[in-house]
Amino acid sequence: MAVGIFDSGLGGLTVYDAVTKRLPEVPFVYFGDNANTPYGVRTADDIYDLTCAGVERLWDEGCDLVILACNTASAAALRRMQEGWVPPDKRVLGVFVPLIEALTERQWGDNSPPREVAVKHVALFATPATVSSRAFQRELAFRAVGVDVEAQPCGGVVDAIEAGDMILAEALVRSHVEALQRRMPSPEAAILGCTHYPLMQDVFQDALGLEVRVYSQAQLVAESLADYLHRRPEMVGPGQAAKLLTTGDPKKVGAKATQFLRRQMTYEAAFDDD
Repeated sequence: MAVGIFDSGLGGLTVYDAVTKRLPEVPFVYFGDNANTPYGVRTADDIYDLTCAGVERLWDEGCDLVILACNTASAAALRRMQEGWVPPDKRVLGVFVPLIEALTERQWGDNSPPREVAVKHVALFATPATVSSRAFQRELAFRAVGVDVEAQPCGGVVDAIEAGDMILAEALVRSHVEALQRRMPSPEAAILGCTHYPLMQDVFQDALGLEVRVYSQAQLVAESLADYLHRRPEMVGPGQAAKLLTTGDPKKVGAKATQFLRRQMTYEAAFDDD
C-alpha cells in the first residue's frame, strides 16, 4: 500500500515529513535524485528524462501513485508525462494543485469556468526553470481571472540550502524579495513555489511583511493527498515497505537529510552499481 514521493534532492523532505505525519498508516517511498540536483537550471528535456527514471524506480517499489514533490519537475515534465507516458493504472501528481486550490478557494475537480477571486496580486518565488515554464500561471488561468502574477526566479537558494549554508540562503531570499518588490511593491499573497523554501518561510514572511499571506506547500499537499486517497483508495499501491532512496551517496545524503529534518534519516542506493 505504498505511495511514492519524488524529488530532485532534499527539498521534497518537507512534503515527506508532512505526509508521513498526516498519513502514518501509509508506507511512503521517497526518491531523491541527489546526484543530479538542482533541477532548476536544467533543460526541460533533461528534467523530463530524470523525472521519468525516478518515477519508474518508485513504480518498481510498488507505488502506483507518485507525488512529484518538486515544483521544477511538476512545471517542466508533469504535463508531458501525463499526456503520453504514464500508463492507465498509474498516477503521477504534481504539487501546484494544492497551492492553486488554496489560492482560488476551489477544488481541483471543479471544472466550472474561471472566475474572479479575492486575491488580485500574487508573488511567485520559484526556481528559474519553474518560472520560465509558466506552468503556475497556466494552471491558475484555468480557475481564476484577473490575477496578476509576478514571478521571481530565485537562483542560488536551493544550492545554498542543499549545502547547509542557511546564512547565504537567507541573504539570497531577501535579495530576491527586494527584486520582486521593485516590480510588484504590494503583493497580497506570496507562493513559495519550491519545496525547499518552507525552510526559509519565516525569512520570506519577514522580508515581505506580515500583511502578505505566504502560501507554503507541505501541509497543503498532505491534506490534498489525504483527500485524494480517501476518494481513490485503489491508487494506494501494493508496496509494503517504507524507505528512502537516493542517487547520491546514501551515507552523505542521510547525514544531510537528518540535519534537514532534525530526525534520523537512513537512505539506500536507488540503483545498483553495475
